[in-house]
Amino acid sequence: MEPSSADRYHSIAKPSEGLYKEKGSRFIALAYPIRSESEVQPLLEEVRRTYHDARHHCYAWRLGIHGEPYRVNDDGEPSGSAGRPILGQMMSMELSDLLVIVVRYFGGVKLGVGGLVQAYRAATREALDAATLSDKEIRMRFAVVFEYPRMNEVMRFVRESGLEIESTDFAVQCSLTASIRESRAGEVRTKAASLFGFSLETMDKFVYSPK
Repeated sequence: MEPSSADRYHSIAKPSEGLYKEKGSRFIALAYPIRSESEVQPLLEEVRRTYHDARHHCYAWRLGIHGEPYRVNDDGEPSGSAGRPILGQMMSMELSDLLVIVVRYFGGVKLGVGGLVQAYRAATREALDAATLSDKEIRMRFAVVFEYPRMNEVMRFVRESGLEIESTDFAVQCSLTASIRESRAGEVRTKAASLFGFSLETMDKFVYSPK
């Protein structure tokens, strides 16, 4: 897996679980890849239904290349003893687009704030260590419009620049859409204008998961 950069970060590819036990209490960590905040509440409700007899359902989530926005929730545990340690593990592993819910079954012995911090941290780490990690890229999508006689020239530019073609329309007025990592967008746009004499129309920016 490539290191994080200005336009690349990491998440998990699919849900994973972890378990930590301490003095009779069980901490079940459930990690989910997410793409938006709107996915959090349905997943949380599903976990609360499944583990309806648990005392606490604490969680943290973060989104995007910089891990913002993010939220933490202690769900009745002492302030800062659950949600923050969960988030801290995501941050230490440089993971985002991620929700982790830790379900606690109380074992009858109080652990104290320090013990809770350690337990929620350890359960989260178990789930994340068990996960399959995935890369995420911030990419820019461009549109190129050109006349048919320039077809070979345009395709040579696409190959040399490392653009990935997404769609083409080679009618009388030819066009294609292609994308590249955001960090290279300025370089490619300049090359198109200075060396090939045509402009790239910026369409949008999006998150891409390379295979």
